[in-house]
Amino acid sequence: MNKETAAVNKDILKLAIPNMISNIVIPMLGMVDTAIAGRIGEDVNIAALSIGTTIFNFIYWNCAFLRMGTSGITAQAYGAGNLKECANMLIRALWLAILLACLLLIFRKPLGNFSLYVLQGSETVQRLAGEYFFARIWAVPASISLFAIQGWFIGMQDAKTPMMIAILSVIMNAAFSILFVFHFHMGIAGIAWGTVVAQYIGLIVTSILWFIKYRGIMQYFDIRESFRFEPIAHFLHVNKDIFLRTACVVAVYTFFTAASARFGDTILTTNTLLMQLFTLFSYMSDGFAYAGEALSGRFVGERNVAKLRQYIRYLIIWSLIIAALYVIIYMFAWKEILLIFSPSQEVLDMAGNFIVWIIAVPLVGCVPFMIDGIMIGATKTKILRNTVFISTVLFFGCFYALSPLLGNTALWISFLLFLFARGVLLYFYSGKLNAERIIQRY
Repeated sequence: MNKETAAVNKDILKLAIPNMISNIVIPMLGMVDTAIAGRIGEDVNIAALSIGTTIFNFIYWNCAFLRMGTSGITAQAYGAGNLKECANMLIRALWLAILLACLLLIFRKPLGNFSLYVLQGSETVQRLAGEYFFARIWAVPASISLFAIQGWFIGMQDAKTPMMIAILSVIMNAAFSILFVFHFHMGIAGIAWGTVVAQYIGLIVTSILWFIKYRGIMQYFDIRESFRFEPIAHFLHVNKDIFLRTACVVAVYTFFTAASARFGDTILTTNTLLMQLFTLFSYMSDGFAYAGEALSGRFVGERNVAKLRQYIRYLIIWSLIIAALYVIIYMFAWKEILLIFSPSQEVLDMAGNFIVWIIAVPLVGCVPFMIDGIMIGATKTKILRNTVFISTVLFFGCFYALSPLLGNTALWISFLLFLFARGVLLYFYSGKLNAERIIQRY
């Protein structure tokens, strides 16, 4: 390996590894919360926690556009050496985060009541889930602000700071949840308040770390410039496209669970566990996609076609390596992994009927994941929006055409078609990942 190749791989891994660690740490929060809920005294607390976290997952997933849009635009400004725009981008991202948080807090009662109505449960579960929701909703300003700041850090080629904050948040969440539940006897609401406190601690520490590392950028803050119409319009346009793209992805994943339920409890349980394998793959793949966001945005900002072409090539190679690794693991160890989640022999037998689709997922999914990151960094969000629209239509069309004949197999075929179509369409819409075309502005 020559020095140039080693330098490229070092740049990629410097961003990808901390992002992977951040992605892996976040699910630990749910595991800790579930363990605490299971020891409160009644099993219904776990069901209530599941409903509550589902609502917040839906909210935060749809707010993820703020992180993505901020990272791409910031990376381009960083690549162009425009520190003034980097500074003003942070201000724009934060005021949009605060605006979204205020709207969610203002409409928290109708939002909470409607969400609980949709995710129906027993009277006791609904009551407990309501306690959890209306406590945790107060974490929204900190949580969404952290999305914006995380995107800004990634755009500034800094993945280590978000990693440290993610680890700190999980530790603080566990500590305060345990304190509130077992010392102050606050029940399931104690878990929610633990999250609230942890998120604000995370925001405070993030602000301190930002000041230590980036205080020199404060001289570039310009409130008037940050509210100038043209950059705001561009920022909102980018975020609008990413929001629509994310809404389609959420619709497909949500429908996957809903359709699984139609085929009975065993199929629902099996598909849920198999999707855990998909999630494990996505954690690592997303780490490289985040690296793609930062690096592609940087080289678009620099207008450096040669570097962008070089880094795209190595990003794709890393994606294929990760995909091949997961294919091998799932081929030979899928049973052992699923046993961690469930000891049910019936579920394992059922999973064996569909494991071939999960083995294929990494090969099909690695390309759209990586190109997604590259396009976000380049702020080619119109491509993201249009390709996911087409892929979503193909998903639903395939499912409804094949499900009467193939049942659950049709669902997996449709899901793989969704991933495959996104990859193919993104590849061709980007001019076969042509660096010159990616750098060109619309």
